[in-house]
Amino acid sequence: MSVSALVTQRISRLQKGMPFTIESFYALGSVTSVQKAFSRLAKEGSVVRVAKGIYTRPKPLKSFPAIKIMANAEEIALSWVRKHNYTMVRQGIEEAYRLGLQTQAPVKTVFWCSGPSREFKAGNQQVIIKHVAESKLLWVNKPEGSLYRALLVMSAEYTSLVQLKTAIKRLGLSGNEIILVIRKLKLQPLLSSWQNKLYQLESEFLS
Repeated sequence: MSVSALVTQRISRLQKGMPFTIESFYALGSVTSVQKAFSRLAKEGSVVRVAKGIYTRPKPLKSFPAIKIMANAEEIALSWVRKHNYTMVRQGIEEAYRLGLQTQAPVKTVFWCSGPSREFKAGNQQVIIKHVAESKLLWVNKPEGSLYRALLVMSAEYTSLVQLKTAIKRLGLSGNEIILVIRKLKLQPLLSSWQNKLYQLESEFLS
């Protein structure tokens, strides 16, 4: 079977509307032959290039079959992150909103990342990737990471102990887990302004 046929066959099995990288197809043949296959499929409309090295199969809108929807901007950003093995997390303002430390939802979708800053667009959607120091990317996909990033953007002076207590309860942790999280946060240099509040919070949960 030709490289073009192998590429077409594999793509036909992929979910429509989900992004994928061209690099994941290079094992099927030479880089040139795979790129030629993608070029042909793109001209036919079988795939659409949504970012450098990232493609998707267009998905017809059920109510309007003539309209094809592509991958959303966040999915494209996630594919880009996986492609380069970057670390990416939700920005601190988003986490603060989710934990109830602030009432106003972020206007834009922003992620913090170990990779370079850039933007991804898909239709009316926009995702902004902002490069930050590795020290702000601790505990990816962990409860303490969410609270850590929320505290990084909030003012300890203007955040009450009640708000902080409510936020940590939203993490859904047990009493012992909460204490461990607080102690982890107390060790972080970037949270030096929160030390008094964190000590008070620890006392509240230990009492």
